[in-house]
Amino acid sequence: MSMSAFFRALRASYQAEIDDLSFDSEGRDVLRHRLEEKRGQVVFLKQMMELSPEMVATVFHKGFHFELPAAMEHVLTLEPDEFPEWESLSDAVQLAPWAKDLAEVFLEEPQGEWFMVTAAALEYLYRRAPAHGHEDAHEAHDEHGEEAQAASKRRDHDHGHDFDRDDAHNHANDHDHEESSADWLEEHGFDRKE
Repeated sequence: MSMSAFFRALRASYQAEIDDLSFDSEGRDVLRHRLEEKRGQVVFLKQMMELSPEMVATVFHKGFHFELPAAMEHVLTLEPDEFPEWESLSDAVQLAPWAKDLAEVFLEEPQGEWFMVTAAALEYLYRRAPAHGHEDAHEAHDEHGEEAQAASKRRDHDHGHDFDRDDAHNHANDHDHEESSADWLEEHGFDRKE
């Protein structure tokens, strides 16, 4: 997968931030509670969105639905000064109702659009990793050994995701997504993949 230096640098940090929020010192799953707390600190978080976007972006965890994966794949190749306007991704990224309200708060800021593109791309990366398990599991094994692989499996299990079911669902929608994504890229001036 092609990825800009910006997203390569932030990918692991975003993953680690979600992991840190997930469990308390006794191993209990507290992700939902901690995310709710964090979403209540928006005034403070807005001040950090440029300096530490990966930390702030976690407030949108599970708040995006990705309609056009090819559009997000393209965003992942871009450096921050090349990002599209947030509005141009409206066909590619849908927000959950609660996330729409939260997004409005961030979009009031001068760097709000930049931040929303960053947050969506980081969440896309986080979600897409398990769906491509073989390649990523192999990389995790090579880079971090069996311990990292075990932690990844534990995290997937503890979050209650059924990635096999998700993967089957994703494959069923691939054709529609590919066609829609190709149309979106063509409309925005990119060559159509054959």
